[in-house]
Amino acid sequence: MARVPRFMLAAASSGSGKTTIVCGLLRLLGKRGLTCGAFKVGPDYLDPTFHRRMTGASTGNLDLFFCDEDRVRSLLVGGAQGCDVSILEGVMGYYDGILGQGTRASSYDVARATATPAVLVINARGASLSLAAQIAGFANFRRDSQVRGFILNRCSKGLYQMLAPQIERECDLRGYGYVPADPAYTLESRHLGLVDANEVTDLDARLEKISSCLAESLDVEGLLTLAYDADPLDATPLHVEPVTELRPRIAVAHDRAFSFYYTENLRLLEQLGAELVEFSPLADRALPKATCGLYLGGGYPEVHAAELSANSGMLCCVRKAVKSGLPCVAECGGFMYLQSSIEDESGHAFPMAGVLPGSAANEGKLRHFGYVELCSQSDGLLASAYHELRAHEFHYWHSQDEGEAFDVTKPGRRASWKAAFHTPTLYAGYPHLYWPGDATPAERFIRAAAAWAAKVGEAE
Repeated sequence: MARVPRFMLAAASSGSGKTTIVCGLLRLLGKRGLTCGAFKVGPDYLDPTFHRRMTGASTGNLDLFFCDEDRVRSLLVGGAQGCDVSILEGVMGYYDGILGQGTRASSYDVARATATPAVLVINARGASLSLAAQIAGFANFRRDSQVRGFILNRCSKGLYQMLAPQIERECDLRGYGYVPADPAYTLESRHLGLVDANEVTDLDARLEKISSCLAESLDVEGLLTLAYDADPLDATPLHVEPVTELRPRIAVAHDRAFSFYYTENLRLLEQLGAELVEFSPLADRALPKATCGLYLGGGYPEVHAAELSANSGMLCCVRKAVKSGLPCVAECGGFMYLQSSIEDESGHAFPMAGVLPGSAANEGKLRHFGYVELCSQSDGLLASAYHELRAHEFHYWHSQDEGEAFDVTKPGRRASWKAAFHTPTLYAGYPHLYWPGDATPAERFIRAAAAWAAKVGEAE
């Protein structure tokens, strides 16, 4: 049994202020000398970038579409190792699961599967005792709701002092404080949600202000007690054996244009035997020396299209490497980078690597938003023929040619379409994969990189 002090901050809907409060708490607890873990429920990349910036927290994603319950518990136990307390940030509304499939993969589903006590962040603006009805509804909607208390957001001290005792009596739940309304606490957003944390120039100063406020307005000791009282978990950290002894070097694109990576994906690649080396398609002129595999993650290449295009040395290097058979995984933004061109936000097209046909442009809407299931139509880098994978899509930019290597469906729906390019040395497409849910793609990628390393070694 693993002892993992933890609690979840959840909400009635998106936009309730969860991320701001989680980040402020991480900063506050870090200043107290506590080592923190932070986990995002669901497939979101951006919230964890803010979590990491607060205290250098150990971060991760917990997702019951990608993984079964045992695997989610293992990922929580493994990600929380060495942490004094971990905060799970919910996704959307507390019970909002996969559309049409009830609570599956919702915040509640993860709280239930991990026996994590949940605290609801409720927008108190323009309401009073009606908040008790809302909170009671969430707490009683499922008998095992895990809801233990509430925080009133956009609420003054005086109003909280009047309302909290009434809500506590009506709901038999504990109030853990309030957060006053302040425009300075708002985090900027972009078409995919929040901007990357590294782009917010005054983030540290802003979060200092938030954490100082929370020190006065939240019952931090009560939240810590809630975390320490959480039940132990019957789970052990996920462990995999290396598939090679060669330590192939995987070059991982990471800068302002490319930053969407699951922590667990990178950790799994290392456990399987890879050496990961970051590089910048914006600033570097060539791939890292002795690169045996290339990982181009998602991000905002459309925002930085002109700068990426101007780095002709890197574009040429990537084009030659991928066309020569260097194993390459390119997801979403990375897939766009391999195409002929990307249109920026104003509609101007900039040349890219030209490995793949088509140009990526903004259609002004999400076309295949959400969870998807992939079925490979032939043997390739990440999967053999008819192997099924789970993934996630979230993008406003679309390509004239998005590939046809996988049959794609949304869970529980009949509609299907084709997606991605898949050869023995390349996976390139919009779907993002979460490898701990099915390690087969990661294992195949590392074996291909090891084969490249062996071939280069023989040539030398």
